[in-house]
Amino acid sequence: MGFPGTWMTESESMVYRVVPKCACSTIGQIMYYSDHGTFYDGDIHDATTGLHKWAREDSRAAIRANAETRGAYAFTCVRNPYTRVLSSFFDKICGIQRNGNRYRGNLVPLLIQKYGIEVGGDDGQGDFDQIRSFRRFLLFVRDTVRWRRPMDPDIHWSSVSGHVSTFIVNGGRYDRIVWTERFEDGMQGVLDNIQMPHPVDLAQIPRFNESEGHGPKRLHPVEDYFDDLSMHLVYEIYKRDFDLFRYDFANPANKMPIGDIDLDEVHAKLGD
Repeated sequence: MGFPGTWMTESESMVYRVVPKCACSTIGQIMYYSDHGTFYDGDIHDATTGLHKWAREDSRAAIRANAETRGAYAFTCVRNPYTRVLSSFFDKICGIQRNGNRYRGNLVPLLIQKYGIEVGGDDGQGDFDQIRSFRRFLLFVRDTVRWRRPMDPDIHWSSVSGHVSTFIVNGGRYDRIVWTERFEDGMQGVLDNIQMPHPVDLAQIPRFNESEGHGPKRLHPVEDYFDDLSMHLVYEIYKRDFDLFRYDFANPANKMPIGDIDLDEVHAKLGD
């Protein structure tokens, strides 16, 4: 299987397992800057040079060697399941993507037909009942994750632990797991452990939120989107994420972690 979703600096200073909707654009730009002293001009996901990516055939040998020998500092970044799935809904389902089209072509018409969701019209900017539509989207997410129908789960709402685990089961080991909610502290901990051709001052790094503005503005606090049934669905889908990365299932209003991540536990439970 190899190391899907894995990026590495060309200087081989750090290896990063990408998790969608978890600050991946900012992290990729930091990695690029640390090697080149400048940011990539565009969405870092589109970069085909300047950063090793598992999706590039010519990068795979270097990534595999570093992951298996643990020569580079390896890390990933995680996010609260409540805010992540909510972000996926507004960005990928309600929003118009960078190419001017809906995400995955016929996905939104399918959701409108089979699940009765609304998305704010053709441009995603019209009024609609965000709470009702999001809760129906959650049913779809559960169906994709639990039964893989009407499609396989998308990378943007499949579990964080599922993404994180592929690096472990194929022989890698994380030196650090960063919380999106405490990004500067966590990312500084990564940078403090590596030698970089170009030093990075996190206080001066912009946030590269490539999905910002794709969809309608969220009108309500996070907790308003989750009633008892929605919370049950979220826990059914993301139980390992809550448990391993120490997020608060009982309170959707609390996006912050409530304990320390145990790296040994993560590797033991995700390494099967």
